[in-house]
Amino acid sequence: MKELNVKVVGNREIVPGIYEMDIQLPEDIAFRCGQFVNLSVGDGAHLLRRPFAILFYDRKRRVAGVCYQVKGEGTRLLSEKKEGDGLTCALPLGNGFVIREEERRVALIGGGVGVFPLLSVLEEYKDSDKHFRSYMGFRSAAYVDSFGAYDKRSDFVSVSTDDGSFGKKGTAVAAFFDDYEQAKPDVIFACGPTPMLRALKAGLKERGIKVPCFVSLEERMGCGIGACLVCVCRKEGGAENVRVCKDGPVFEIGEVEI
Repeated sequence: MKELNVKVVGNREIVPGIYEMDIQLPEDIAFRCGQFVNLSVGDGAHLLRRPFAILFYDRKRRVAGVCYQVKGEGTRLLSEKKEGDGLTCALPLGNGFVIREEERRVALIGGGVGVFPLLSVLEEYKDSDKHFRSYMGFRSAAYVDSFGAYDKRSDFVSVSTDDGSFGKKGTAVAAFFDDYEQAKPDVIFACGPTPMLRALKAGLKERGIKVPCFVSLEERMGCGIGACLVCVCRKEGGAENVRVCKDGPVFEIGEVEI
């Protein structure tokens, strides 16, 4: 992990209320898919950085991309940043996703802004022999348009919307279970809102599916390095706690309470 001064080289609204920001790093950094960056908002009044999944990293230009949803004052300030503005950050943070050599068939299940960490998996393994089936869920068609990378890098893509305005009406989790016999994944990666992950965990248990499943948890974070304990969650059974930023954000689905 390094503390760096970075420069904004792009910041655009890709769908209503959701932005992609590209930041240029002063030096080359090694990333793993599913890791994140703690990024300042460029305002001395807001001391805590915000955690965002790293979408991609262009090593030649030393440019990393993150996506974020405007939800509060901090992300509103970020949405106003222009090319050339300076920010500070800590990166790379977290453990990320790892596909083992013997795992050839990979299922990706994402809901809302939870699709972003999964895009980084497709980016890292785009030249591999892995086969991806992606199940994405959004509120409506308005949120779907900017996620074409799934079509380009997945062998199969299912898009669901809550209102049925695009693709199937329903959830990404339901679409995954409907397609499970075709998918037969060796490993499952998922990220999204807590109710989505709960439904996935319950569905795997009810169906007796023993396939390894790893989830990236979304929690409020302060320091990003495990010191402040803002992002603590309980391990399954409640006897121990884990820090999402330091011990995660990726956990085996049966390891933590959801």
